[in-house]
Parts: sequence; structure tokens; C-alpha cells
Amino acid sequence: MLSSYPKKNAGTALAMWAITTLVAPVVGPLLGGWITDNISWPWIFYINVPVGIAAAAVTWVIYRRRETATVRLPIDTIGLALLVVWVGALQIMLDKGKDLDWFHSGQIVALAIVAVVGFSFFLVWELTDRHPVVDLRLFARRNFWTSSLAMSLAYGLFFGNVVLLPLWLQQYMGYTATQAGMVLAPVGVLAILLTPFVGKTVNKVDPRVFVTVAFTIFAVVLLMRSNFNTDADFGTLLIPTFVQGAAMAVFFIPLITLALSGLTPDRIPAASGLFNFTRITAGSFGTSITTTLWERRASLHHAQLGDHITNVDPSTVQALAGMQAGGMSPQQSYAALDRMLDQQAFMLSANDIFYVSALVFVLLIAVVWLARPTKDGHAQSATAAAH
Repeated sequence: MLSSYPKKNAGTALAMWAITTLVAPVVGPLLGGWITDNISWPWIFYINVPVGIAAAAVTWVIYRRRETATVRLPIDTIGLALLVVWVGALQIMLDKGKDLDWFHSGQIVALAIVAVVGFSFFLVWELTDRHPVVDLRLFARRNFWTSSLAMSLAYGLFFGNVVLLPLWLQQYMGYTATQAGMVLAPVGVLAILLTPFVGKTVNKVDPRVFVTVAFTIFAVVLLMRSNFNTDADFGTLLIPTFVQGAAMAVFFIPLITLALSGLTPDRIPAASGLFNFTRITAGSFGTSITTTLWERRASLHHAQLGDHITNVDPSTVQALAGMQAGGMSPQQSYAALDRMLDQQAFMLSANDIFYVSALVFVLLIAVVWLARPTKDGHAQSATAAAH
């Protein structure tokens, strides 16, 4: 799109592109929830096939007569193989870790060893090869490593909390997949409305200011969620999600701008790829860590709440008597009480994670300001090349 628009309209082109990407948070949860409830959950993946084919066909029609200069360089086959090995082992470890009880499993230990050893060899090889598949020397640049660190930690937190909220709603609040999708969908409203403004002003405003605003909004949203309880109604759940849309509008583009600022054009593709790789990997870490902590904190809260459930506690005796008077057997009333404890424990655990995530977002603001301010023209060229 940027190659098709004059430079003076680059901001508008970026805004148009960003709006299309922000449609996903609105349509995705709703469509995915409906498909899960009414058809079958594998279809949330199958539906990408016709969409991908259509997108490829449109792209081919538009760009088949446009070509850029190509340069043949040696392929770092050893570096690529090492990358596949350690990233593959790491990804499988993160996906299976919670189900296999992490390092109590021999399979997880083996995968961790492969990931660590593979990464060590990969690191040494890439720093010594003349044509590395990944240019790790980019991390020597202050703006690149600070932006990558901020993006990785922020995206890990963001993605982990995005996964946690619908899990809590569906498992312990009685929401269907469609209803949980409706809670998540409003995040796209403010994002879509504000993105054109960000696209037009990203080259005029210090990107660090935009990122500071984004992280502050994320922190406020998570603090709001940390006060949720099991009586929270649909409107209460929607408000933080709606506000979060403002953070989404000023999150990605400014951080990419900072990361790629000052780089020569020949290094920007490698930098963009490495930046996005760290972000995606952090999302996997965020999901695994968040879901694991959620269950472990819930076990702790369950035990603490259970200390108050005794045969001599008046509230406990009254609750059990009420359930049994309603037709439950003693065993059924005990199971219902345990389910209530589970609901409260997982809610408290979710609140803990929301609260700590908010604090980390506040701390990440300091990381962003370790970066140097972008120079005139660099932000535009970097952002343009990134997209």
C-alpha cells in the first residue's frame, strides 16, 4: 500500500492498513464463538482456508506486474536448522507444559534441554556467520533492544490476559463461547476510530509518548478487571474492554517505529522480522505462564477459603442445610459448595493476575523511555519499511 501511495499520504495508507487488522478483535471473537457453539470448534481454523486463498488471489492480481530488485545471498542453512530445532522444542514445551505438569515431566525436561542447547549453538553460529539468517547484532542498537523488550513483555501480558478472560467467563461464569466473544468484541471500536489519527500523527509525535499512553491505558484497564467479582454483569465486563481499544490504537505502530528508527534500508527487513519473532514468541510465553499461574493461584485461594468451611461454622451449616432442604443429597450439597469455592478461587486468582499485569505495564513505561527519540524522517521510513 505504501508503495502505491505518495509519501505525503503514507500516514493515511498506514491508517487504512491498521483499520483492517483491527477488525479482527471485533469479528474474530464473535464469529469464533458462534462457530464453536453452533458448528464445531475446528471450523475456526478451517474458515481461514478460503479467506487466505481469496486474499492471495487479490494480492496476485494487484501486484503481479510490480517487482522489486532481487539480490541472491548465501542461505545460512545451519543457522536456519538450529532455529527450527530450538524454536520448535520451545514451542512444544510451552504448549504441553501445563498439561504435563511442567518439569515434573521427562518430556518437558528433554524439550527444555534441546531448546537451551539449540539456542546456545544458534547464538554462537549467528554471531560468527557472514550471512546469518537472523541478524542478532541488531540488539546492540539501543532503540531496537528497548523496543523489542517493551513489545515482548507487553504483548506477553496482553495476550495472556486476552486468553484468561474468556477462559474465566466460560468455565466459571457460565458464559457461552458466543457470549464471551461479545465481551471481547468492543475492543475494536475505539481502536478503529483512533487509528487514522495515529497514522497521521505518528511522524509528528514522539513515539515514546504514544507508547506511554498505551501502557497507561492497559494498566488502568487491568486494574478495573482486578476488581471483578462473580456478580459482575455484562455491562461491567464490557467497559474495560471498550477502553482497551484506545490502547490498541497506539500500541503497535509507535513501538515498531522506535525499533526501526535510524536503521539503513538494507537492515530494516531483518530487523522487522526479528522484532515480530520476539513478539510472537512472547505471546506463547504469556499464554503458558498466565494459564499456569491462574490454576496455581486458584489452588492456593481454594485452600485458604476451604479453611473457613467447617462443620461448626454457622454459614457453612446454614448453606448446606439450605441446599439439602431444596432436594440435594448431602454429597450433592458438598459438591455444590466445592463448586462455589472453585468459582471464587479462580475469580480471585484472575484478579491477582490482572493486578500484577497492571503493575508490570506501569514499569514498562520506564523501559520505553530508555530509547532515544527518533530523528526527523526516520520514523516515517522505518514504519513504511516495516509494513
